[in-house]
Amino acid sequence: MKLVKTSIEYLDSSKGIKLIEQAGRTCYKSEPKITEDSAQAFVKRLIKSGHDAMLEFGWLCYRVICDRGMSHCLVRHRLFSFAQESTQYCKYKNDLTFIEPCWINENDINKKRWLTHLKKSEQCYLDMLKDGWTPQQARSVLPNSLKTELCIAGNLREWRHFFKLRTSKYAQRQIRELANLLLIDAKTRFEILFDKDI
Repeated sequence: MKLVKTSIEYLDSSKGIKLIEQAGRTCYKSEPKITEDSAQAFVKRLIKSGHDAMLEFGWLCYRVICDRGMSHCLVRHRLFSFAQESTQYCKYKNDLTFIEPCWINENDINKKRWLTHLKKSEQCYLDMLKDGWTPQQARSVLPNSLKTELCIAGNLREWRHFFKLRTSKYAQRQIRELANLLLIDAKTRFEILFDKDI
């Protein structure tokens, strides 16, 4: 018989798939099989066997610039952590920024209408601030096209789920554009997890 005390060990999340391997091998008590180059094959086996829970030990975090309308779609992925630019506290002066939708082209009559609306919204917002309204009050006139910045963090299992939904041909065009940009980067960091079979 052996008696031990409760203890802890910090696991360095910067280890990427090596941390996923360490977590997975803890389940099977096969830690002695860890070598300098064993992580990739082990993680492939985890994915193939559907033991995706181990992917929750790997993380990705991004800073994203998009429009406020799209940010509402992003925050529906509740397992991610979000920090978003606040229109309640940020007081925009003469520097309101808007995101041009990916479907607008130069010859589109609606682009002119869209730009006219943005200019009117911007001027209305600035006038309201000048007349004493707080940013929280004046923001009600700002359109979904207003630029916002978010930091998004999540485990690799949730990122795989996000990419499966948001890179689909059925996804809304703007979020698909963003998801594909994120996927390209994610593949450079964790190629084994974000290959063709997300």
